[in-house]
Amino acid sequence: MASVHSNNEELETKEMDTRSMSSSRNHSQGTPYIHKVGLPPKQKLFKEFTNTIKETFFSDDPLRPFKHQPKSRKFILGVQAIFPIFEWGRGYNLLKFRGDLIAGLTIASLCIPQDIGYSKLANLAPQYGLYSSFVPPLIYAIMGSSRDIAIGPVAVVSLLLGTLLQNEIDPTKNPEDYRRLAFTATFFAGITQATLGILRMGFLIDFLSHAAIVGFMGGAAITIALQQLKGFLGIRKFTKKADIVSVMQSVFQSAHHGWNWQTMVIGASFLTFLLFAKYIGKKKKNLFWVPAIAPLISVILSTFFVYITHAEKNGVEIVRHIEKGINPPSVNEIFFTGDYLAKGFKIGVVAGMIALTEAIAIGRTFATMKDYQLDGNKEMVALGTMNIVGSMTSCYVSTGSFSRSAVNYMAGCQTAVSNIVMSCVVFLTLQFITPLFKYTPNAILAAIIISAVINLIDFQAAILIWKIDKFDFVACMGAFFGVIFASVEIGLLIAVSISFAKILLQVTRPRTAILGKIPNTTVYRNIQQYPEATKVPGVMIVRVDSAIYFSNSNYIKERILRWLADEEELLKEAYLPSIEFLIVEMSPVTDIDTSGIHALEELHSSLRKRDIQLVLANPGPVVIDKIHASHVANLIGEDRIFLTVAEAVSSCSPKLVEEA
Repeated sequence: MASVHSNNEELETKEMDTRSMSSSRNHSQGTPYIHKVGLPPKQKLFKEFTNTIKETFFSDDPLRPFKHQPKSRKFILGVQAIFPIFEWGRGYNLLKFRGDLIAGLTIASLCIPQDIGYSKLANLAPQYGLYSSFVPPLIYAIMGSSRDIAIGPVAVVSLLLGTLLQNEIDPTKNPEDYRRLAFTATFFAGITQATLGILRMGFLIDFLSHAAIVGFMGGAAITIALQQLKGFLGIRKFTKKADIVSVMQSVFQSAHHGWNWQTMVIGASFLTFLLFAKYIGKKKKNLFWVPAIAPLISVILSTFFVYITHAEKNGVEIVRHIEKGINPPSVNEIFFTGDYLAKGFKIGVVAGMIALTEAIAIGRTFATMKDYQLDGNKEMVALGTMNIVGSMTSCYVSTGSFSRSAVNYMAGCQTAVSNIVMSCVVFLTLQFITPLFKYTPNAILAAIIISAVINLIDFQAAILIWKIDKFDFVACMGAFFGVIFASVEIGLLIAVSISFAKILLQVTRPRTAILGKIPNTTVYRNIQQYPEATKVPGVMIVRVDSAIYFSNSNYIKERILRWLADEEELLKEAYLPSIEFLIVEMSPVTDIDTSGIHALEELHSSLRKRDIQLVLANPGPVVIDKIHASHVANLIGEDRIFLTVAEAVSSCSPKLVEEA
């Protein structure tokens, strides 16, 4: 019986093969085979919803390592996910520590003078800059996933925080409330960053385009440099405004009686030295430590010079006093009630987002250079946690510093232990060395900040943006001039607004194109890109380069009808056959909503009145599913939906295709 059954199956298989060969032969002898557009298998609503959520918030599949693992292993993996130090710490050795020690000492020599200067940008006492390079780097080393990023205060965030806080409280008249508001803003900056990471909403920071960031950073760099003219020239009475017009007015108004020549000599001499050190570091990569250690050398030499000459008696402004000792607790100083709570929240959200954008950009840059994966959401949680803890230990907003991270990378750091080494050096400085900074001139701090922010002005990036995308260049320049001529917050607002405007423009006004046939092929491409492509007589082929949503469906319909009207006018003038078929190439159309479906129905209705047949080519799985669900497939005709443009054209007008 089994052998009889087997023989019957073989006979059936042979018959099917014979029919298939006959069918394909008939197609090769007659009309070409037309492939039917496949309908995707129906998904359950819940499964479709969970897939969408997964792709939106869990695209990196963070739970993958936990699959098929025992409970004990899952617990260990969970601890390692929150505290990556337990993962990379297992393979840590003396060789790696050697690299981290050298890198940590190098970035510490750079961060100490920078921190004192950056705290002035935030209108805070010098020790708060040092505090912010002690606690936050320790927290980041435990929770962060980047091996190269160096944590601490940065120029742009310090300026932004100082400007926003100054708008609410005068730092000279009410320094205590100003400091408390700074800690409150830092707390909410950390809450914002950690929340975005926990809720896996890191994609929100991508709404600030690269072009807008380049413009914003460049404008902020110039604003910071102009603010340093007060210390660089020894001006006592200086404007509190940040725009270039107010600053330059203040500088020139005090030119006759407000400038101090001794201060100018100190500032100019050491600025020249710092810039020369940077030049050496760029020319010879093995001398990367020269520009890294130059700021500390400048501070030591200038402090010694002022001390032995008593230049402070001749009008040279000095630091005078830096509080000795490590960070005092500041939990009780955070505003959890009252009017300043809302103000601190608002400032914290803005500062937190900018700090996050900068840190993630820096982390990704170095991760790419060293070829390892950076988890953006883990980074947000780590940065947020360190700022929350920092706000409770007298720190203001800290983030990744590009200049320090670059030095850290060049110095051969292996892991985040370099941040721990830097933190230890800052601890020793706070405990024993701060009194020695008493005679440090403000001019040298101004020179250090000016030399540091010069790198933020990226001319090459701006030129490249101009070459690639003119609209991006408008966003870049809008942010740049907004910061320079108005304020940091106005520049930031312009940057965000233009970035959103670009997204809206691309969504509401998608590109469409007329396609033609490339000679001696069955390929159809944009006739503007390929002038040799020929139009098929009696057929017009349009490609829509976007998903069709409520925001653009009406525009797409009207644009196609406009293309059609222009084409018919040209054909009429040339006495050529009129259009009989309009083929819409839908491969780039990833999705369509109800408004898009209605637009297709209206387009079909308009074309029918003109005796033109609507044809669809290569709709994707989501699109074809919705077309069938809405019965538009029946309206257009199942036989008018094709897998490729070539098949659509050959079916609609085979003779004309041969002629073309």
